[in-house]
Amino acid sequence: MGYAFLADAIVALHGLYVGFVVVGELLIVAGLLFRWRWVRNPWFRVVHLLAIAAVAAEAVAHYPCPLTTWEYHFRDLAGQQGGTETFMGRIVHFLFLDGDDPWPEWVYEYLHIGFGVLVLATLVLVPPRWRSRMRPAVDNK
Repeated sequence: MGYAFLADAIVALHGLYVGFVVVGELLIVAGLLFRWRWVRNPWFRVVHLLAIAAVAAEAVAHYPCPLTTWEYHFRDLAGQQGGTETFMGRIVHFLFLDGDDPWPEWVYEYLHIGFGVLVLATLVLVPPRWRSRMRPAVDNK
């Protein structure tokens, strides 16, 4: 397996991770509006919260994303230019800035933290439904 392939696989995984967090949040908000019961699934909600909590914790600690670090490591091993921008910085640069310099790193950190607060707020507004293990006793008289 080549190092360039591993770097590309990490980029794909990173994209899926970001997509899960962003699209998941959009679906939760849509589920509130359209009263979809599945968005209250506790497993989905806990995994979603943990996914953004990890990103927000990295931002608070000013810790680089391990996926970006691994991607650049494999790019270097493959003889490709690793770069210095974050994954989200590259996405924003590609989609919105078209040739301008990307925003400073602190902007992305605040966006990650803010998105974490948004996910936490929707956890309160659209709480998961926990099923109780205790079912009511059936009287067979």
